[in-house]
Amino acid sequence: MDWRLQGSTQKVESPVLQGEEGILEETGEDGLPEGFQLLQIDAEGECQEGETLATGSTAWCSKNVQRKQRHWEKIVAAKKSKRKQEKERRKANRAENPGICPQHSKRFLRALTKEKLLEAKHSGPRLCIDLSMTHHMSKKELSRLAGQIRRLYGSNKKADRPFWICLTGFTIDSPLYEECVRMNDGFSSYLLDIKEEDCFSLFPLETLVYLTPDSEHALEDVDLNKVYILGGLVDESIQKKVTFQKAWEYSVKTARLPIQEYMVRNQNGKNYHSEILAINQVFDILSTYLETRNWPEALKKGVTSGKGYILRNSVE
Repeated sequence: MDWRLQGSTQKVESPVLQGEEGILEETGEDGLPEGFQLLQIDAEGECQEGETLATGSTAWCSKNVQRKQRHWEKIVAAKKSKRKQEKERRKANRAENPGICPQHSKRFLRALTKEKLLEAKHSGPRLCIDLSMTHHMSKKELSRLAGQIRRLYGSNKKADRPFWICLTGFTIDSPLYEECVRMNDGFSSYLLDIKEEDCFSLFPLETLVYLTPDSEHALEDVDLNKVYILGGLVDESIQKKVTFQKAWEYSVKTARLPIQEYMVRNQNGKNYHSEILAINQVFDILSTYLETRNWPEALKKGVTSGKGYILRNSVE
């Protein structure tokens, strides 16, 4: 190995004292004594001079670093080329199909969804989820209800004409709120209202329509001036007329989905037939009807085959 002293051999007087004798030392161009200059080991083949880093500065680096640098530059160049090709492809598609709307960015779609939701808040339609009956529900039932709220909100965001959602009788210190935050990413930033008061004190009673399968009246239309209420209740024991009884206590109008008018019971091995739907299934029916004004099509969207019902025109 070749040991070399860095720095120049230019001699200048320095007031550096060694011990008590005050002997002057020789210094280099940087003003430091030559005795303090760093020693460098020349290892042949390990480093090469003049290699340019990504920052553009000249530095010492090993062959392994050079190889990694070249590999990274190839990756960056390939990504740039791919983006350029994709841009040219989209441009060509727009030229060939001028009538087709171009794909929008995620930021634009989020802004559009927010605009539609806020418009529904002021002009309707409005949907209220009554969560005042959850204190008797088990942990499993709360988890199922939190999942239904997530699916309902997801469907509402995708709708061309969304509802404005209001969760009533809902407190942030409740077990259901904790479950919603645990299961639903970004739940705290959902575009909806969360109210501790119940729906009967938030809206004029004459504008409320409580949707319950126990009602005698079939829902004929969706009125933008009405506030529709869904009971946020997942009860595995299926207690009957819970939501109907609550609406009756406040003298609020009730309605049921027109399942009996447009669907018939389908024979199945379990002989099971039920008109009780999850809140996200009821919402899918209301949302589809609002867009199509067609009850058979809307009911087909939300009433699954497992409920034991099929459309009348499906019967052979």
